[in-house]
Amino acid sequence: MIAEPATLVTDYLLGLVSAWLAFKVVRGSPFWALGFAALSLAAFLGGTWHGLVPSDALWKATVVAAGVASFGMLSGSILVASTGTARVLLLAFATIKLLAYVAWTLEHGEFIWVIVDTGVALAIIAALYLWSFSGWMLAGVAVSALAGAVQASGFALHRHFNHNDLYHVVQIAALLFFYRGLRIFK
Repeated sequence: MIAEPATLVTDYLLGLVSAWLAFKVVRGSPFWALGFAALSLAAFLGGTWHGLVPSDALWKATVVAAGVASFGMLSGSILVASTGTARVLLLAFATIKLLAYVAWTLEHGEFIWVIVDTGVALAIIAALYLWSFSGWMLAGVAVSALAGAVQASGFALHRHFNHNDLYHVVQIAALLFFYRGLRIFK
């Protein structure tokens, strides 16, 4: 029996879209491809956890994969939107952020830490793209932030379509904005 069918389906849909986007951008932006691929893995693992196998090990793998996704998207943005010493320092920060996140979430696996980590990355990504007035990338940031707020709020459209399900659908829209924005920076 599937415990949360809508969450499983929307997570798997997020995973499919993320995998497709990783494939689409791998040549032009390997770090964004890493981000999309890691998000795909996190979505498939999360969907499996919600729907089929609620094990601690599976959940920890889910939140770690989400952190790798945040790292990939942030690092890809740093490479596009910065140069010189700023680039080196920002990449060092992204790496340290990832290592600290993984260490923390292995002991504290609540999804709120995924939201916090992603929020930090989104704030930096937004700041990086402000200089270029990249509306698509900024829209991706805004819609991702909205998705995080929806997830954290617990808001449900229906008892069979909860905050997690809505989060996945809104996050898919954010990913499509990011993809469109990345096409401009080729």
